[in-house]
Amino acid sequence: MGFYAGQVLPRIINAACGVKTAKPLRRRVCAGLAGEVVEIGFGTGHNVPFYPPAVTGVAAIEPSDLGWRLAADRVRAARVPVRRAGLDGQSLPFEDDTFDSALSTWTLCTIPDADAALREVRRVLKPGGTLHFLEHGLAPEEDEGVRRWQRRLEPLNKRLLGGCHLTRRPVGMLAAAGFRITAVDVFYEEDAPKVLAAESLGLAVSP
Repeated sequence: MGFYAGQVLPRIINAACGVKTAKPLRRRVCAGLAGEVVEIGFGTGHNVPFYPPAVTGVAAIEPSDLGWRLAADRVRAARVPVRRAGLDGQSLPFEDDTFDSALSTWTLCTIPDADAALREVRRVLKPGGTLHFLEHGLAPEEDEGVRRWQRRLEPLNKRLLGGCHLTRRPVGMLAAAGFRITAVDVFYEEDAPKVLAAESLGLAVSP
């Protein structure tokens, strides 16, 4: 991992993901989490203040050492135990049927093999376990102009933001991994360029 990816990018992501407008979305996506939770793409811990009381523990999957260090104050202030339990969402170090819930926020855009990561999340979730997701991706079909710009800008975006794709389809990816989508809200995040802010927030169940 080079200097930019290891020392600069986590600080940029920490600032970008900590904006005020993201807090209501984090509150929404975390609502209903319960029991033992695996969070892939933990980042710098911006979801921690929004874990509901029904959560008993969180296994954080985060590859960046600096990202984990930047999360230290949030982890210490957490109302539930939070432990760094793995580095790679594509290969989770847990037995099958371990977790009650899973959480993914702005993660599937960046994981190199997001399909493999979703299969892993499904594997470690108990039958009937829920994956709470908040992901950005390809704009709706009716916004073909936005889609064109997303395709144009994606190569640059990937270089600057650690492999972040603009044109992935998170809901379709979840369905392809075998999840049953029980709720989804598709919208543009406020006060952000549409090419970066086509969001899908919802709930998927592992059969």
